[in-house]
Amino acid sequence: MNGRDGLKYFLGGFFLLSSCSLSSNILFAQHVPSPEEQRRMAQDVASHIGDTPDNAGPLAKDLSSKLKQKDVEAAIRKVADWQLKRAKPYFGDQWTWSALYAGFMAASRATGDPQYENAMLAVGEKFHWKLRSHLPNADDQSIGQTYTELYMLKQDPQMIAPTREELDDLIAHEQDPASRIPWWWCDALFMAPPVWARMYAITHDEKYLDYADREWGKTSDLLYDTQEHLYFRDAGYLHKTEANGKKLFWSRGNGWVMGGLARFLQYFPKEDVRREKYVIQMQEMSAKLASLQGKDGLWRSGLLDPDDYDLPENSGSALITYGLAYGVNEGILDRKIYTPVIERAWKGLLSHVYADGRLGCIQQVGAAPSSYKETSSYVYGVGGFLLAGEEIDRMAKHKK
Repeated sequence: MNGRDGLKYFLGGFFLLSSCSLSSNILFAQHVPSPEEQRRMAQDVASHIGDTPDNAGPLAKDLSSKLKQKDVEAAIRKVADWQLKRAKPYFGDQWTWSALYAGFMAASRATGDPQYENAMLAVGEKFHWKLRSHLPNADDQSIGQTYTELYMLKQDPQMIAPTREELDDLIAHEQDPASRIPWWWCDALFMAPPVWARMYAITHDEKYLDYADREWGKTSDLLYDTQEHLYFRDAGYLHKTEANGKKLFWSRGNGWVMGGLARFLQYFPKEDVRREKYVIQMQEMSAKLASLQGKDGLWRSGLLDPDDYDLPENSGSALITYGLAYGVNEGILDRKIYTPVIERAWKGLLSHVYADGRLGCIQQVGAAPSSYKETSSYVYGVGGFLLAGEEIDRMAKHKK
């Protein structure tokens, strides 16, 4: 299917369903994709980042939402195998792919199956272990998460040499005049800080942790709402509101932050006094997000106006679930309070897995809440699901 056909399928299905009396209220409550989003959707279909078929077949009937290792790992394998088979010929170095690669690394750790990790080794070789650009922004740094994790396993210096060189150059240019802060959008907190934390863990050079701490602080000061305990996507959304008049907070954006907190804290020294502010932010966000969980266990695209978004959004939901499960596993979040939240979320996510392994209800690339079809699947959402699966697998091991 080419990009134009993929977009035609989405819009055709959207307007067809909108014309049906039983569905019109549901879909008109959603936000129709802008022309820019529609163009991006067509590009993403053409580049195999995702698609929105009219019919994705039946939903899976062979998965259990019980928090048992064999059941969790079966779900991880089903979704990972489907995505790997579809995506492997088209692997790229954009952030959309990087989020998936983080998930594939998690899938190998959880299941013990090396095929996902081996595919990531091939990605590193394909791109010669280089980041996507010189003096890269956060998105273009994100593939470095996989390079650094592979280095930790293989101890091959070539796997991190280009990334380290770029990070050093970014530090050297930190004081250059700029119109805005480096990590000016909240998604950046998933894309970049985990690279810096991993480089610190590898080299034990404090400058990498210091840089990430400084830059995270700037982003938090700009975008974190200390009353709502949620992140605005970027400064352009500081004064935007939902249809109900409440502030506009995007679930995927806040999912990126929850995932970023988890992946940053993984390598942030426990004895470092700066760590506590990240722990507190995770606790604050987790409490707020738990209060916003839908009856189906998932989160809507717009967090404070769920009635305006009928479908759940599974990239944000998966990343939120990942952060919550990590917090429980690390003793940051209360196990008794949050385990039921995570159980409901995992059950909700599994209800959108198709018989072939597709994970549906994933919003296309964007910066704010929008509409999408139940069949919509994109690689970054699958990455979030696999990350969540690994942490839930850890929870299952704890229950033994």
